[in-house]
Amino acid sequence: MPFTASQAANNATMVTVEGQLIVANRQELKQLVQDALDRGARRFVFDFTPTAYIDSSGLGALVSISKRVREAGGDLRLAGLNEDLRSLFELTKLDTLFAISNTPAEALAAD
Repeated sequence: MPFTASQAANNATMVTVEGQLIVANRQELKQLVQDALDRGARRFVFDFTPTAYIDSSGLGALVSISKRVREAGGDLRLAGLNEDLRSLFELTKLDTLFAISNTPAEALAAD
């Protein structure tokens, strides 16, 4: 399973994305977040530290997830993007949509 969710500080749900976020597994991530929303979670930090690659469908899934979380009154932050992933977010202008922190700890500490 490429995604794990755990409770973190500040009542946040930490979602770790391992390996790749691609067309083959994007629905799994969307379902994980929806299940957490259904349980009342509203604060999410996605840890991309162990992530090597995100394809266009993975980016689309993140946009969709972000919209769902916002509609539920929640907050979604991204953290741990490597240099290539950060460039991808900048090139696609998605760095303007997402709050991006260098580390998961920084994301958890942000208000």
